[in-house]
Amino acid sequence: MFIPLHDAVELKYIRVQYVTIGIIVVNVLAWLFTAIASPEAVEHASLGLGFIPAVIFDYAILDPSLVIVPDDATFITYAFLHMDFWHLASNMLFLWVFGDNVEDALGHMRFLVFYLLCAAAGAAVHGFVAPSAEGPLIGASGAISGVVAAYFLLHPRVRVWVLVLFRIPLPLPAFIPLAAWILQQFVMLALDMDGVVSWGAHVGGIITGAILVLVMRRPGVPLFDREIVTPKAVIPKSGAANVVTASE
Repeated sequence: MFIPLHDAVELKYIRVQYVTIGIIVVNVLAWLFTAIASPEAVEHASLGLGFIPAVIFDYAILDPSLVIVPDDATFITYAFLHMDFWHLASNMLFLWVFGDNVEDALGHMRFLVFYLLCAAAGAAVHGFVAPSAEGPLIGASGAISGVVAAYFLLHPRVRVWVLVLFRIPLPLPAFIPLAAWILQQFVMLALDMDGVVSWGAHVGGIITGAILVLVMRRPGVPLFDREIVTPKAVIPKSGAANVVTASE
């Protein structure tokens, strides 16, 4: 539907988004490993680290030779594996654009906990929707969905540059593309429960992210930020009147 390109919300409480950068680095390194490894190693990693509902809910047993971490740990480990470069790139781009401001609002350690809880919730809802599924769930989409939901509640009026329909760059208030994206996840969960994309993981992350940001944000950090920030890519014409931020 859209690709986020840039927002202009300045960091207020932290100087560098260390956790966001660290998560991106770990995901990239994990993908590089799978990119250069043999197909057998990739399959082993997907089965041993991916979230398999049938194994979690005792509909099936994973071959002991494929086990890498305890079953319960796959609620987290699945979120650091990706199918291909574009799967990785899309998730990491969303995290890069929106993660720093959520990390700023929560703090470094709370953001890390927030991210992992959203990932776990995404896996849980995926398992609830398809408890007997034997294919491994991989990808950071559940966690990223939680980040998007938190950003939506924190900065709905901030303008974000997005690539609409993958070709038209537009600066839009964040609530327009994000609300449409969030609604799409719920609609697709209802219409495409057996599809390749795990809409359940997305919905689980969204609900969890929206709830957690209410209780995990720093004291004094408001929801529905009233300040309207003009993207840095928009340069006022010489002599034009100064832009006045709206507040109430």
